[in-house]
Amino acid sequence: MKKSEIKIEVTLDENNQPEKMVWFADSSEGPQKRESKAMLLSLFDKTSLETFKIDLWTKDLQIAEMDRLMYNTLKALSETYYNATKNQALSNQMMSFVEYFGKSTTILGSEPTD
Repeated sequence: MKKSEIKIEVTLDENNQPEKMVWFADSSEGPQKRESKAMLLSLFDKTSLETFKIDLWTKDLQIAEMDRLMYNTLKALSETYYNATKNQALSNQMMSFVEYFGKSTTILGSEPTD
């Protein structure tokens, strides 16, 4: 059985606030290391059917960066939901909110969208 590992390393300050986050993952080019300013991790538990979350961001993450993270995440969630369920109507409603969010945070209009 083939396995792949993803590792997340978080450096904390004296108040246990994230200062730096680095993640490592295997790829076809070998191990990759990337720095990140924020992460949202959701794991759906097989037994309890609950979702366990870890949301972290570094002290230097700016509000505009958080807006962009949330916009990209909401858009990806809408696409993932459609791919998994083929529920076009609900996916379209979710994307309508994504568009509203993008316009409200001025993300849309600053660069082309798909």
